[in-house]
Amino acid sequence: MSAVHDMAYGGAFRVLDQSASATGQGTAFAAQASDPSAIQFNPAGMTQLDGVQFSGGMLLAGAKTKFRSANGTKVEGTFGGTVAHPPPSHLYLTANLGYLTNEYLKDWTVGLGVTTPFGISIEYPTDSQVAPVAASVELPLLDIKPTVAWKFNEFISVGAGLDIYTFASFIGEGQAQFQQTAAAGNAFGLPAGTSLEANGTDTALGYNVSLLWTPLRNNEEKPLVNVAFVYHSGADLNFRGKFLAGGARVADTATTIELPNIFTGAIAVWPLRDEFHEWKVEVDVDYEDWSDFKDLNLNLSNGQAVPFSRKYGDAFVVMVGSEYAWLQPSLLPDWEIAARAGYVYSESPIPSSTFEPGVPDSAYSAPSVGVGFLCRQGGAFLGLVSCDGFGVKAIGVDLAYQVRLYQTRGVSNNNNGALINGEWDTTIHIGALTLRLNF
Repeated sequence: MSAVHDMAYGGAFRVLDQSASATGQGTAFAAQASDPSAIQFNPAGMTQLDGVQFSGGMLLAGAKTKFRSANGTKVEGTFGGTVAHPPPSHLYLTANLGYLTNEYLKDWTVGLGVTTPFGISIEYPTDSQVAPVAASVELPLLDIKPTVAWKFNEFISVGAGLDIYTFASFIGEGQAQFQQTAAAGNAFGLPAGTSLEANGTDTALGYNVSLLWTPLRNNEEKPLVNVAFVYHSGADLNFRGKFLAGGARVADTATTIELPNIFTGAIAVWPLRDEFHEWKVEVDVDYEDWSDFKDLNLNLSNGQAVPFSRKYGDAFVVMVGSEYAWLQPSLLPDWEIAARAGYVYSESPIPSSTFEPGVPDSAYSAPSVGVGFLCRQGGAFLGLVSCDGFGVKAIGVDLAYQVRLYQTRGVSNNNNGALINGEWDTTIHIGALTLRLNF
């Protein structure tokens, strides 16, 4: 009946990209976790961060989904503009307690993050063949992440945090929205083409735990090998909102989305690491368990119910990334410069029978490139601002570009029949920008 909008970023509607430094490396970052985005990728990595550090940024993402039905009808969906708006964003703040209080707490680090790890944003023409299934979907979901990490010894650090999933009135519509047009002979007795909308909000709680093991270091005590494990628990979003027909309220509505359990294993190796250069190679593997997401049934306060089968499964995501850093380049001796590249391959957890336009997901490949610049004491950011003034010890900026090439998906046995059966193609272009401040 209704639509829920989705940004097809990862398996189903997961958004992998949560910092430009990670995106440039194909999001293979859980074992490195060397900047404040460790809050998202591996909280145990926060123990590697000195003092107080901040990073924040956004993704500029544009996409096209093209559908060609068996009878030759063509439909195109987008993020509702050249780029998704509002852009998915990330904010992180970490603080070593030894720096803030006393040396006895130097092994403890706390952090707070705000991210968008799941999201949807897609629109189709309201007069298109797919509009009776999905005309537009939005899920501007935020994740507020209070986090703590402890360095147990020189080899092992552990981390843990909460994932508070919620909505904010200043982000998009401040709620999940699913829109479609009424089909002929619909259960509500409405004229064909009538706009239908279901919306709702909720706040749900999840958690994460992580481990960072460093079995090998160089003479300067910097890691040469890091091994990581991260677990993000699932959470149930029990939406409560309104069902509208032609803009008028018909009933209150309720439905549930089950977010997945995610297990991450990662290893990072530095073949070269000295005072002048660092070269890292990393491989991460995610296992996403979406099996609890069996349906998205819409229950109305007037007693009617609209079934939406989902029957999601599981998916593996493989991420490979590398970073080469010049720590004291001759032309810019007060800067660190990093070049990055990566690759992601992701399976899809969505079966063809329950595939729908709101989440036009399929397996994809995603190459990426990126650069990072960190200005330290003695340098000037953009040639204007001292990099060690006003309490700031370093200023950095990270940039990345990624293209997601989704495999053409042929759908022939869909529950919605001829409306959805055909070939689906999606391509997403992602630009990432992150600013870093070290205090």
